[in-house]
Amino acid sequence: MSDAAATMHRAIPDRHINTPTTAMAYTAVISSIAGFLPMMALARVTHRGDVTQRVPGRWMRRLGRTIGRVVPHWHFDVEGELPADIRERAYVVVANHESALDPVLLSYLDCDMRWIAKEELFRVPLVGWAMKLSGDIPLRRGRGDSVRAMMAECERALAGGIPVMIFPEGTRSKTDELLPFKLGAFALAIKAGVPILPVAIAGTRLMRPIGKWEIQRARSCAKILPPIPITGATEDDAGRLAELARATITAALPDLRARYEGEHAAL
Repeated sequence: MSDAAATMHRAIPDRHINTPTTAMAYTAVISSIAGFLPMMALARVTHRGDVTQRVPGRWMRRLGRTIGRVVPHWHFDVEGELPADIRERAYVVVANHESALDPVLLSYLDCDMRWIAKEELFRVPLVGWAMKLSGDIPLRRGRGDSVRAMMAECERALAGGIPVMIFPEGTRSKTDELLPFKLGAFALAIKAGVPILPVAIAGTRLMRPIGKWEIQRARSCAKILPPIPITGATEDDAGRLAELARATITAALPDLRARYEGEHAAL
């Protein structure tokens, strides 16, 4: 093997983690969630009348960052700047959906948010309990009554000044190409009169590949992109805004994936 070939070979990162180490990582994550639940329950009871659920939500994001610390094989980065007014006004935050670890990564964004998640996740032991206590908003896909209840709760939250986080693909893409964006997030932004904040995610899909139990060494990044204004938009513009947000995130992904998912990405 030539010196150049040897250097190239050594540069390719070994992401594999053995089974005992994977088991220890899961144990650390489960213990973290269980340890946070009592404080999350207290925050939920104390702030049950707050439509923004800021304090319970902060406990959930602290939990996400704790999970990021207790698994030393994962690293989470944030690039870009949040809007200067995000602590004073609401945004509809939208991101591509890569992995079950996306919420952990997005917990590193320095702002309060309420999240939309599929209803079945709220029934998962520990994780679902934490989601309920944090004030996240459930959605049962395909059920009109659930969609209407979710939209109404999101409107109340946005009116209270807190951003709402939605994955507009609705589920995780299994390829590099983003799935079509559903229009709900954009119709919500138009109705509430708030801007859209797109965020591009890369790297989390390598941390725990879809359909596998094993975890891998990986770095991930959430890149905050310029807000999309909705000034003058009507409900007929939801499709246009969805395409614009999808195109904005898609344009940011090649560079982000090359740096965080490529063969020579740093670990």
